[in-house]
Amino acid sequence: MFNVIARNTILQFAAKYPRAANSLYEWYYEILNASFKDFNELKQVYGSASLVGDNRVVFNICGNHYRLVVRVVFDYRVVQIKWFGTHSEYNKINVKLVEYKR
Repeated sequence: MFNVIARNTILQFAAKYPRAANSLYEWYYEILNASFKDFNELKQVYGSASLVGDNRVVFNICGNHYRLVVRVVFDYRVVQIKWFGTHSEYNKINVKLVEYKR
Protein backbone atom coordinates (compact mmCIF):
# COMPACT_ATOMS: atom_id res chain seq x y z
CA MET A 1 0.00 0.00 0.00
CA PHE A 2 1.04 3.56 -0.71
CA ASN A 3 0.58 6.65 1.42
CA VAL A 4 -0.87 9.46 -0.73
CA ILE A 5 -0.06 12.97 0.42
CA ALA A 6 -2.60 14.38 0.78
CA ARG A 7 -6.15 13.10 0.48
CA ASN A 8 -7.51 16.60 1.00
CA THR A 9 -5.70 17.70 -2.16
CA ILE A 10 -7.60 15.10 -4.19
CA LEU A 11 -10.87 16.35 -2.68
CA GLN A 12 -10.01 19.95 -3.63
CA PHE A 13 -9.20 18.97 -7.21
CA ALA A 14 -12.43 16.96 -7.44
CA ALA A 15 -14.42 19.99 -6.29
CA LYS A 16 -12.66 22.24 -8.82
CA TYR A 17 -13.05 19.73 -11.68
CA PRO A 18 -16.29 17.81 -10.96
CA ARG A 19 -16.22 15.99 -14.33
CA ALA A 20 -12.97 14.34 -13.24
CA ALA A 21 -14.03 13.57 -9.65
CA ASN A 22 -14.93 9.90 -10.09
CA SER A 23 -11.78 9.19 -12.09
CA LEU A 24 -9.65 10.92 -9.47
CA TYR A 25 -11.26 8.93 -6.68
CA GLU A 26 -10.72 5.68 -8.60
CA TRP A 27 -7.05 6.53 -9.14
CA TYR A 28 -6.65 7.44 -5.45
CA TYR A 29 -8.09 4.16 -4.15
CA GLU A 30 -6.18 2.10 -6.69
CA ILE A 31 -2.88 3.73 -5.67
CA LEU A 32 -3.63 3.36 -1.96
CA ASN A 33 -3.90 -0.40 -2.46
CA ALA A 34 -1.13 -0.78 -5.04
CA SER A 35 2.02 -2.80 -4.47
CA PHE A 36 4.29 -1.45 -7.21
CA LYS A 37 7.98 -1.98 -6.53
CA ASP A 38 9.13 0.39 -9.26
CA PHE A 39 7.99 2.44 -12.22
CA ASN A 40 8.08 -0.58 -14.55
CA GLU A 41 5.46 -2.36 -12.45
CA LEU A 42 3.35 0.81 -12.29
CA LYS A 43 3.61 1.15 -16.07
CA GLN A 44 2.21 -2.37 -16.53
CA VAL A 45 -1.03 -1.22 -14.88
CA TYR A 46 -1.05 2.41 -16.07
CA GLY A 47 0.24 2.07 -19.62
CA SER A 48 -0.08 5.76 -20.42
CA ALA A 49 1.80 6.93 -17.30
CA SER A 50 4.99 8.87 -18.03
CA LEU A 51 8.11 9.25 -15.91
CA VAL A 52 9.30 12.84 -16.32
CA GLY A 53 12.23 13.12 -13.89
CA ASP A 54 12.69 13.64 -10.13
CA ASN A 55 10.51 10.55 -9.57
CA ARG A 56 7.57 12.45 -11.06
CA VAL A 57 4.89 10.51 -12.86
CA VAL A 58 2.15 11.94 -15.06
CA PHE A 59 -1.17 10.09 -15.19
CA ASN A 60 -3.91 10.59 -17.74
CA ILE A 61 -7.21 10.97 -15.91
CA CYS A 62 -10.74 10.77 -17.28
CA GLY A 63 -9.92 9.66 -20.79
CA ASN A 64 -6.86 11.93 -21.10
CA HIS A 65 -8.95 15.09 -20.58
CA TYR A 66 -7.00 15.75 -17.36
CA ARG A 67 -3.46 15.20 -16.15
CA LEU A 68 -2.24 14.37 -12.67
CA VAL A 69 1.39 14.98 -11.71
CA VAL A 70 2.72 13.16 -8.66
CA ARG A 71 6.07 12.33 -7.13
CA VAL A 72 6.44 8.64 -6.28
CA VAL A 73 9.07 7.35 -3.88
CA PHE A 74 8.79 3.61 -4.32
CA ASP A 75 11.24 2.74 -1.52
CA TYR A 76 9.09 4.55 1.06
CA ARG A 77 5.75 3.81 -0.65
CA VAL A 78 4.80 7.48 -0.77
CA VAL A 79 2.95 9.43 -3.48
CA GLN A 80 2.99 13.22 -3.25
CA ILE A 81 0.43 15.13 -5.30
CA LYS A 82 2.09 17.93 -7.27
CA TRP A 83 -0.51 19.18 -9.77
CA PHE A 84 -3.83 18.43 -11.44
CA GLY A 85 -5.59 20.13 -14.33
CA THR A 86 -6.90 19.89 -17.84
CA HIS A 87 -4.77 18.67 -20.70
CA SER A 88 -4.54 22.23 -22.09
CA GLU A 89 -3.52 23.60 -18.65
CA TYR A 90 -0.87 20.89 -18.46
CA ASN A 91 0.68 22.16 -21.69
CA LYS A 92 1.38 25.51 -19.94
CA ILE A 93 3.31 24.19 -16.93
CA ASN A 94 6.85 23.00 -16.35
CA VAL A 95 6.06 19.47 -15.20
CA LYS A 96 9.49 19.06 -13.58
CA LEU A 97 9.06 22.10 -11.32
CA VAL A 98 5.33 22.51 -10.69
CA GLU A 99 4.22 22.32 -7.05
CA TYR A 100 0.80 22.12 -5.43
CA LYS A 101 -0.50 25.53 -4.34
CA ARG A 102 -3.41 25.94 -1.94
